[in-house]
Amino acid sequence: MYRIVNVQEYQGGVEQGAQYIHSKWGNKTNLSFYLNAVAHAFLLENRIPKFFLLLHEAEGSTEIAGCYGLIANDFISRHDLMPWFACLFIEKDHRGSRLSERMFSHAKQQAAAAGFAHLYLTTDHDGLYEKFGWQRLEDGFAPSGERTRIYRLATA
Repeated sequence: MYRIVNVQEYQGGVEQGAQYIHSKWGNKTNLSFYLNAVAHAFLLENRIPKFFLLLHEAEGSTEIAGCYGLIANDFISRHDLMPWFACLFIEKDHRGSRLSERMFSHAKQQAAAAGFAHLYLTTDHDGLYEKFGWQRLEDGFAPSGERTRIYRLATA
């Protein structure tokens, strides 16, 4: 069985949850960034930022199977758009079961509860997000100057 929990409610603790997200998206110099960002994320339904863990429960044990976040900006030039769906990761052993769709649905509910009509994401992946209703909006720019795709998904 799978369930999605706010890192603030994770039984393993906020620090362990943040370390998991960092292990998928961070580098050797920015663990403190992830620890601080996750520690100051909101539990309240109508606020962002938030970080979530996808938990897989089987035979009396629980393992982290993935993660995602809702944040104010995903290191992209379009600061006028928010919230951003970020940090999506699903462990290889759990892929192929449309868990990303479940996480998108969860994120839509969270964003709608916070009063947002759309979610945004930036990615260099081609084809994954379109399958789940994300629409290519335009390009933006990363701090490095690289062009990156922006997608939008309605929350209603």
